[in-house]
Amino acid sequence: MYLISLTYIRPVEEVDRFLDEHRQYLKKQYEAGSFLLSGRKEPRTGGVIISGLKDPEELERILNEDPFRKNGVAEYEVIRFTASMTSPELQFLKE
Repeated sequence: MYLISLTYIRPVEEVDRFLDEHRQYLKKQYEAGSFLLSGRKEPRTGGVIISGLKDPEELERILNEDPFRKNGVAEYEVIRFTASMTSPELQFLKE
């Protein structure tokens, strides 16, 4: 499982130019089963994605499709982790 932290490196006004494309990209990844959860940081300095993918190369390929990355408005920190404890509702995420 991966936690992906996006940090905007351009002004929010520039980020917003690619927001609709980014949302379509996220929708496509949810439909493909690549992403489990996502949302913006507060304050709005970027976003967070949780991915259940196992293959780091597949994740990198998918992240390279993100319009935010393709247009250079965000940088990405990818953290691999193992879910060892969850709430009862999220037991299916434990490894």
